[in-house]
Amino acid sequence: MSFTRRTFNSLLLAATAGTSLSVHFPSSVRAQTAKPVPGGTLKLLYRVDPGNALFAINTSSGTGQAIGPKIVEGLLTFDFDLKPQPLLATSWSVSEDNLRYTFKLRPGVKWHDGADFTSEDVAFSIFRLKEAHPRGRITYQNVVAVETPDPLTAIIVLSKPAPFLLAAQSSSESPIVPKHIFEKLPPGDGQTLKTAIGTGPFKLSEWVPGSHLIFEKNPNYWDKGKPYLDRVVLRIVTDPAARAVALETGEADIGDNPVPLADLERLKQNKNLVIDTTTYAYSGPQQQLFFNYDTELLRNKDVRLAIAKAINLDEIVNVALFGYGQVSPSPVSTALPNWYDPKVTAHPYDPKAAEALLDKAGFPRKADGKRFQLRLTYNSYLVPGFADVIRSQLEKIGIGVEIRKYDLPTFLKTVYTDRAFDLVVESLSNTFDPTLGIQRAYWSKNFKIGLPFSNAAHYDNPQADALLEAAAIEPDERKRWELWSRFQHLIHDEVASVDLVAAGSQIVANKRVKNFVTGAQGINWSFGDIWLEPGV
Repeated sequence: MSFTRRTFNSLLLAATAGTSLSVHFPSSVRAQTAKPVPGGTLKLLYRVDPGNALFAINTSSGTGQAIGPKIVEGLLTFDFDLKPQPLLATSWSVSEDNLRYTFKLRPGVKWHDGADFTSEDVAFSIFRLKEAHPRGRITYQNVVAVETPDPLTAIIVLSKPAPFLLAAQSSSESPIVPKHIFEKLPPGDGQTLKTAIGTGPFKLSEWVPGSHLIFEKNPNYWDKGKPYLDRVVLRIVTDPAARAVALETGEADIGDNPVPLADLERLKQNKNLVIDTTTYAYSGPQQQLFFNYDTELLRNKDVRLAIAKAINLDEIVNVALFGYGQVSPSPVSTALPNWYDPKVTAHPYDPKAAEALLDKAGFPRKADGKRFQLRLTYNSYLVPGFADVIRSQLEKIGIGVEIRKYDLPTFLKTVYTDRAFDLVVESLSNTFDPTLGIQRAYWSKNFKIGLPFSNAAHYDNPQADALLEAAAIEPDERKRWELWSRFQHLIHDEVASVDLVAAGSQIVANKRVKNFVTGAQGINWSFGDIWLEPGV
């Protein structure tokens, strides 16, 4: 189920005209054309060793978001339109003052070790997320209590409204963990085979670091008849060429962003494979170019605007991403049409105007044709093409660019601790709500040496702070949209960053794998509804 960039663009434009996200998802993703067949083993490819970050209770890592939901569950799940659906909670209500969220919990749910799931587990998990999860510190900052009047009722009590709270209740963002296990663990500890206990459709039965994880069917799962699979075998394969071969030969059944973009066209010709290039709303993908405001010349708006006018966003999509993405010129991703203001458009690509701005700013070309030199680095999870294209474009207007490539730990230290960079291409997902995904990058109070994925620019604008802080507690959706619109225009007009693209994601699956996506979380869900077509 692949579709072209042109189709992607037309769908996106249709989505931004209204409030529904449903047009992002081809009907073939939703369709189930036959009765599920139970049994079988799903062979899942994974690109990196997850280490001990299996549950997103204390991490926002991709591993916790992708692997954890097979074992642990949230209170809610979300359909393709980001509408909440029951999971561990069967119903929920919000008080008129937006300060009390009451969840009625599903009866008869057992933890994998046989203990009862209760409201005490919910209360413990909310406060553990508030204490230890990078985004949870914002999501739950206004939580003052979680009342548990009975084992099947949990009431989250707030000091101020948190309009994004319901949307955060997914298995990949706010997993509910067993209090009787996790209260004995320090908040920063990762999971082991012994502590990886949940309520989900699969139980972790084997874990060989660097090699594989095996998930067995939970025979006591509360959703009777599910999961359909007997087991899931997750293979850790770090070599992209080996992942491509595994998919082409049938040694693997499915993978998320498993192969280099250049290989996708070849894989599309394989009649045994399905390619899904849908951008799923819960992730809110966004890639940005941030300036280091501690670099003096970058505090000059004319310099920043010149850089913006020298960058051709279409070229980034077509060259760096091979067309698998969407120009996204605002700090709010175009993948979030409910919050993106389409009046915010890219600074026009105009190298001549960029050169004039640099001359005006006092940076004429020198004898060697260069005006000045900048250090450019990028998040190591991004394809190198981002930096390559940007360097080529900036060099055309006389800016020398030194690309500095690092592994992820070194990248994080260089940017967020040492601050030894001038420009950085980041991939800070908007997530499902702009307050949780965007505020961290522009809020002056979120500049903290050593804090990853925060305000790398050291951007400090009281007007931006006021808009962000107001939007974080505004319960009226229309008023909140207006606050976010004003923020988008402010960032764009100041050229506080150059927002680039929303890179598409790719799921490659064997055609025998059915129902591999069921909602807005894409592949980051439980796999409880996946089944394998026999004889394929």
